[in-house]
Amino acid sequence: MNNGIFTLPAQTHIESVHLRVSSLEESLKFYRDLLGFNEVRHEGKTALLSASGKASAQVVLTEHPGAKPRSWRTPGLFHTAILYPSRKELARAFKRLYEERYRFQGFSDHGVSEAIYLADPEGNGVELYADRPREQWKFDSNGLAMMTAELNLDNLLAELDSDTREWAGIHPETRIGHIHLQVSDLQKAERFYHGALGFDITQKSYPGALFVAAGGYHHHIGLNIWNSRGSAPAQGDTLGLASLRIRVPEIGFGDTLAKHLSDAGALVENRNGVIRARDDDGIVVEVVVGSQ
Repeated sequence: MNNGIFTLPAQTHIESVHLRVSSLEESLKFYRDLLGFNEVRHEGKTALLSASGKASAQVVLTEHPGAKPRSWRTPGLFHTAILYPSRKELARAFKRLYEERYRFQGFSDHGVSEAIYLADPEGNGVELYADRPREQWKFDSNGLAMMTAELNLDNLLAELDSDTREWAGIHPETRIGHIHLQVSDLQKAERFYHGALGFDITQKSYPGALFVAAGGYHHHIGLNIWNSRGSAPAQGDTLGLASLRIRVPEIGFGDTLAKHLSDAGALVENRNGVIRARDDDGIVVEVVVGSQ
């Protein structure tokens, strides 16, 4: 609680994204062989990956060969944002992709971070980014001042001028920094992610979008209606986002969170240490409590 407002603990963060894919082999070529994530283990048609190969999974891929693609106009995943521990590591990832001739979709300087955009083989959006130091983040009357400007790629690559090491895989401290979702209604999304789940609103003046976070971060979840305003949820187990998982390190917070979600009208399951709820668009959000 913060002045009577239900708020997630400051160390809350995104732990993983779970994707339904049509081809596990092709998805592994991207997340494992190209980006460098390491396999933690296999469970049937599911592969669990992390940057270190040892910690809890950060990317979970489950093969659903007969599932239909999700329409780009329906609610679901906009992109998964992979956070590198330094600007140099982001430059190294960009160089790797460029040399492999992978297709990019965009490059942006957001003030708080620098980002590279692409898509995986299934069309799921992917952002690769590195944060600027928090002391460099700017604020205005609307809160955190995020922007979208051109990324200076030459300046980014200059990080590697004195580093001639060959690609040796992803840095083990790389993690999922945030998840960006497309939703049907921002007011409903605000009620769930802010009012019920307890994320703080960090930015809501960007047209058609809302950004929420814990602990003063720029955003752990982005929400937009750019393509999906007023759309009905995807039908059945379509390809794309199966669930996203949030970790709350504060032991003992789980029952409080589950009750708050339930009191707010969300359908909640609380089993085996995992709190599972759906937002108004049917997007599955899981919360695990306690340290890894």
